[in-house]
Amino acid sequence: MELLQNVHSYLAYVVLLILFLAVANAITGMMGNRMFTLEKDYRLSLFTLILSHIQLVLGLLVYIFSASGLNALMNVPMGNMNAAARLLALEHPLINIIAIVLITIGWSRHKKFMEGKKKFKSIAIFYGLGLVLILSRIPWNQWFN
Repeated sequence: MELLQNVHSYLAYVVLLILFLAVANAITGMMGNRMFTLEKDYRLSLFTLILSHIQLVLGLLVYIFSASGLNALMNVPMGNMNAAARLLALEHPLINIIAIVLITIGWSRHKKFMEGKKKFKSIAIFYGLGLVLILSRIPWNQWFN
């Protein structure tokens, strides 16, 4: 269980970095009116999508088997949870699932467009919203301890 939790924690740094790069790339591509290329833009966006889904699966496994995840939600009444426990048991998993759904929507939408600016816009908006949601629910106190 500890190994799975460590992989989930360390992979989070990689996912955040690549997600930030994908959003920055999409914003610069949209603002610069660049062509959407297979070599850079498509692969970066796809790699971000794949890594974020792997992180979600690992996170769900941690949630199911961890004492501070599903077990805490089932054994401790919501009114008795402190903010840190509520973050790990409810807010972190729920908001991150929503974030990955938004990233997936951005990926699916970008494929419908032919014009590079619209592709970049779709990725910038949905991947950006996903990034903001993920950053809002990271258990920061655990990351820096």
